[in-house]
Amino acid sequence: MNNYFNLSGQVAVITGASVGLGLQMAKAFARQGANLVLLARRQNLLEQNAKAIAEEFGVEVLPVVCDITVTEQVKQAVERVIARFGRIDILVNNAGTGAVGPAEEVSDEQFRHEMEIDLFGTFVCSREFGKRMIEARYGRIINIASMYGLVGNMIIGSAPYHAAKGGVVNFTRALAGEWGKYGITVNSICPGYFYTDLTTATLDSDFFQDVAKRNIPLGRYGREGELDTCALFLASPQSTYVTGQNIAIDGGYTCV
Repeated sequence: MNNYFNLSGQVAVITGASVGLGLQMAKAFARQGANLVLLARRQNLLEQNAKAIAEEFGVEVLPVVCDITVTEQVKQAVERVIARFGRIDILVNNAGTGAVGPAEEVSDEQFRHEMEIDLFGTFVCSREFGKRMIEARYGRIINIASMYGLVGNMIIGSAPYHAAKGGVVNFTRALAGEWGKYGITVNSICPGYFYTDLTTATLDSDFFQDVAKRNIPLGRYGREGELDTCALFLASPQSTYVTGQNIAIDGGYTCV
């Protein structure tokens, strides 16, 4: 049987890989044989995750402390990856934040901070790692946007987050248009609410359980692993004709 998700020999760079969905995707790629580069700001978590993944899956894992909003740090990260592996096949722009609050109370600083991390950071990483993909005439870029980059919401005020993730959605289309000629595909995943270590207590609250039942056709929030198959598909060498797409994985939230 063909394993269409086989990533053996590939090198996958994942930002925001110290916790949550980034760490889940890193493990999914490692399970399929990819060597990993984990980017985040917290060195202790990066080194801990790198050691655990390498031991469990038998792949090479390079932890790199990097603030994706600092261009020089991103450039240095690229050089470290090339020095270690000599190639960059997959980039997952996962690092992000989430400013919450009524729009009329959001400060200039909050809005700028959101755009700096979620949109500018995605651009900088795409540009710098993408240069190597252009040289190789091959690459898979996966931007982690959000279902809130596609729609608004009446649950909780988060206009800066919507704006930044909406930017990621159209940035994905733009980059796919520009870089298709280089053999690089650029797609985004737009997750709904997912259970992680950081969200479980909130999502299990009576309020959010009621939200799930009223607003999500599947009646629940995403579980660990339910994002992985889409990421693997978009990262696969087999997904040669899929680019510029923004795929919502949200239990149907955005379809009603």
